[in-house]
Amino acid sequence: MVTSKTKKLLLASSIVVASAAAQAGYEIKLSDEDKISFGGYIKVDARYVDGKVAYRDFWIGTGTPLEQSASQFRIFANETRFNTKYVHGDVTGFIELDFWGGGGNEVISNSANPRIRHAFIKYKDVLAGQTWSTFMNTSAIPESADFAGATPGLVFIRQGQVRYTLGNFQVSLENPETWGGDPANDDLPDVVARYNLKGDWGSVSFSALGRQLNTALGNTETAIGASIAGRIKTFGKDDFRFQLHQGELGRYIGVMVAKDVVGEKVEDMTAYLAAYRHFWTETLRTTVLYGKAKADVSGADRRQWSVNLFQNLTKQLAVGVEVGNFEMADMNVDSNYAQLSMKYVL
Repeated sequence: MVTSKTKKLLLASSIVVASAAAQAGYEIKLSDEDKISFGGYIKVDARYVDGKVAYRDFWIGTGTPLEQSASQFRIFANETRFNTKYVHGDVTGFIELDFWGGGGNEVISNSANPRIRHAFIKYKDVLAGQTWSTFMNTSAIPESADFAGATPGLVFIRQGQVRYTLGNFQVSLENPETWGGDPANDDLPDVVARYNLKGDWGSVSFSALGRQLNTALGNTETAIGASIAGRIKTFGKDDFRFQLHQGELGRYIGVMVAKDVVGEKVEDMTAYLAAYRHFWTETLRTTVLYGKAKADVSGADRRQWSVNLFQNLTKQLAVGVEVGNFEMADMNVDSNYAQLSMKYVL
């Protein structure tokens, strides 16, 4: 049995090792039932944007249209993140922070506030807390220098939830929010059901979403939608990643492409993403991707493509360059971008 004093010494020494050694993760066994691990990465980006959509550190499903083209360059490290996992028998606690919480300025300090990405407790087959929505398949997100890569075609949402997993089947109750309507009367949780298929060939998920939405005039509407997403192994280490989403999905799709409710109408959306990653060598690879989201009621039509090249300098250190374009087709504006990234996995 490890004493309390020994635990503190192990924890302190591991933090020192973690700051100096190049390893992919750090785990300390405190007892037969208790262990703690640390992970995350440091990522530095240099980004140049030119066009009629205003500069952003990473593209989301919307932007600010400009009357005249503008160019801007920034160097930042906000995507850097740190996580800690605590395990005691069948109980796991997980916390992760990054630095997209705002604050700072370009004049003096460039300080950035940390924010919670994930904070949840898992006991056997039950998870409770904030993490990726069960509707989202993270394995279908392509490798990119841009924060998520082709966000118009992604399900991309973290929120509070209670999830139950039974083999390949998952069901969850998640935070409701009627974006564009009357969220003060959101009194029923969103319901998500998902089925996962996995094999040597890759993985595919089938997800369904049901919600109750409340309009500004007090009407209640039912919204449903579905998603298929996956990663398929092709030749050698290559893979094809895809997502296809259809229905009254609103805020779940495209990171602010369209609201859940527009006036008194529920928004209906179609979105998709396709990405192919090819390995030129064991450590040199390229991803080509394209994503699009189109909303029927608001008419929002957003598109993004990119191509990149990444090289691992060491097992934990990778550098990459990416060029691409983000387009708000419904407003007839777009911007090109180029980004250089360096990422050190802890």
